[in-house]
This record gives sequence, C-alpha cells and structure tokens, in this order.
Amino acid sequence: MQIKRKRWLTGAALAATAVAVVACATSPTGRSQLRLISEAHLNQMGSAAFTEMKQELPATQSASTRRYVECVTNNILPFIPGQIDWEVQTFESDQVNAFALPGGKIGVYTGLLKVAKNQDQLAAVIGHEIAHVIAGHSGARVSNQMATQFGVAIFSAATGMGGDLIGAGANMLLVLPNSRGDESESDILGMRYMAEAGFNPSAAVQLWQNMAAEAGGRSPAEFTSTHPSHDTRIRDLNAELANSMPIYERARSAGRQPNCRR
Repeated sequence: MQIKRKRWLTGAALAATAVAVVACATSPTGRSQLRLISEAHLNQMGSAAFTEMKQELPATQSASTRRYVECVTNNILPFIPGQIDWEVQTFESDQVNAFALPGGKIGVYTGLLKVAKNQDQLAAVIGHEIAHVIAGHSGARVSNQMATQFGVAIFSAATGMGGDLIGAGANMLLVLPNSRGDESESDILGMRYMAEAGFNPSAAVQLWQNMAAEAGGRSPAEFTSTHPSHDTRIRDLNAELANSMPIYERARSAGRQPNCRR
C-alpha cells in the first residue's frame, strides 16, 4: 500500500511538473496566461468548433460579399505572425459578429457588414479577431475553464488529451467569452495588423462608435461585463492611434493600398 502511494505521488509530481511547464505562457504584450493545452490540441479544438459552425449556419450565397470579406482578410494575413494556413467563411446571419479560432479559422457574419460600413472598419474587426488567436486568448480561457471543471483531468492535458476533452474544448471555444483584458489587448494588436496592411486604424474608432449606436444604449455597465464599455473602448482606441497611425502611413508609402469593394 505504501509503495502504491509513493508511485501515485511520483506520478502526480511528474504530471504537475508537466502541467507547470505547459502553463507558463506570455501574451505578445507581456500578460501572463494559464496554458494547459498544447498548440496541436488547441488547433484540433478550433477545427472541430469551425466544423460545427459550418453545419449550423449557411454560407452566404452572395459571391460579391464573399469576395469582399476575403479581400479584406487576405490583405491582412501577410502581416500576421506565425505560419498559419488561414480559412475564412462568410456566414449568412443577421448577427453582428465575427470570430477567429485556433487552427486558422475565421468566420464573419453578414450582419456585421451593416455596422462595419467600409473595408477599413471590417479590417478592424478581422484584425481584432485574429489577434485573439495570435495572443493565445483561446487557449488561456479554455485552460482556465478546464482547470475549474475537470480538476485532475488537467494532468492529461499536459501529456495527451482524449477525444472527449477535445470535444468539450471545442464547445468552450464557441461559448466562453474573452475577458476585458483580452479584448483590450486584441484591440491594440488588431489596429497594428490592419495598419501594417494599409487599412486606416482610425476606422476602429468609427467602428465602435457604430457599435454603440447600434446598441442604442443597451450596453451593460462595464463592471458587469466581460467587455470594456463602448466609451472605454473608444477612448483606448483613440489613445492607441498615436502608435498605429505611423505604421499606417509607412504602409501607404510602401504602396499598400487595399481596394476591397462589396
């Protein structure tokens, strides 16, 4: 009995060490993150979640809308860090929304185009959503949830994850919100990505002014929300323009002048 206990303790210690190694992560702006999931497993989750979305929502039948979204996306992608083979799908839906998932999956709802009124505003959304993936927000929020829900199952995440956890993680990617810190970080990174591609980063401010108008004052109080309030977001985006506008001006001087039309 004592031998078994020692073996269990040794195994637990090794698993804990493996988890600790995986858990050490830092975002592009220096924020600490909990990461219990390997990149490969996270990409599997993203692909599974994207497949689920494609089964639930129809793709747009408008070729011009699809080309427009792809044009904006394809102009941004060369300036995204890492070697990722991105896939974009435009869904026919009234939802004012878009998302990006690990594994290089991007979804844009046609309802968003009523609020993102031009190529620069759409680029602000796409840059923001891609930034969530690049900054590791998906992995961090799934890791936090798994650590809470599965307890000792987090140990298996360090060395090998079963299909049941892959499926659970895919569902989490679809339903778990990002934190306010994640949203603010993605706003900053997204502005830089769009600026490098030659899209005007000031459009990010205009976009959120449109979002505020669309909400009609229905935005929840900031302390009860996982997202920054519209006013806070607009203020922070305005402040970030001092860093993003010079990037944009250099991009335009270098001949990066996207011309995406719906």
